[in-house]
Amino acid sequence: MPPSKSTTTSLDGTRIAVYDYGNPDAPTLVCIHGYPDNATLWEPVAERLTADFHVIAYDVRGAGASDHPSHTSAYALDRLEEDFRAVLDHAAPTHPVHVLAHDWGSIQSWHFVTAPEPRVASFVSISGPSLDHAGYFLRQRNRTVVRQLLHSWYIFYFHLPWLPELAWRKGWAHRAFNRLEKQPTNGNRSIGDYVNGMKLYRANVVPRLARPAPRRTDVPVLAVAPDADPFVTTALQTDIARWAPNLSVRVVRGGHWMPRNDPGLVAELVREHTREVAGLEA
Repeated sequence: MPPSKSTTTSLDGTRIAVYDYGNPDAPTLVCIHGYPDNATLWEPVAERLTADFHVIAYDVRGAGASDHPSHTSAYALDRLEEDFRAVLDHAAPTHPVHVLAHDWGSIQSWHFVTAPEPRVASFVSISGPSLDHAGYFLRQRNRTVVRQLLHSWYIFYFHLPWLPELAWRKGWAHRAFNRLEKQPTNGNRSIGDYVNGMKLYRANVVPRLARPAPRRTDVPVLAVAPDADPFVTTALQTDIARWAPNLSVRVVRGGHWMPRNDPGLVAELVREHTREVAGLEA
């Protein structure tokens, strides 16, 4: 059954498209997609979880049916946190929520869960580290850092003027990234999802890596690290116990787009984490 769609407005006036998969009497699970996806990434996962959760997904600003601010500064993590809180006020105003996030959805969710009064009961992070934690990680001098830098070449590329946008519009970038990890479909993405989402990198990566903050959380976190992820190494995602002492780690077989390619496993990991760690009944 397709979700119901509504809209909420963030603090700066940006409209955010919200998708509600029903079951309002169940605990709320908020799903946050990454780059260059939109909320449709979560459809096959949500279908498997609606018996257990009131599933909410939303299009991150710049993607899908949400507004697409033109200024790069509008994509800073603090603005993304305002969007998240607007979604909570709209769809789950009375209780803390469980969060499932992937890629840039995880990156921004780390910002949410390490904030004061995060309104988050548990967090499942797939293939997305905190940028602040990454800033400390990259200050180490060892082979794991060198390996991650090699995996992160595209981040430097996304900071170039006009060329990345042209490559997405012409199709060159699609072919290049598919060589790294083949995807079964384009995931209902539009060219705007590709082009607008690069502002996430440009607004946040350099400032956060250059001046990381010691962001800590007591929220129960499950860090899921696919072992064949061509973009994010296992070490970057899992070497975080000093920042998240209530941490569990699962290294699983698979590539970066695990929510699309193995939604059944994602759903089972969410059930396991929320039941065993956050204390929900089976």
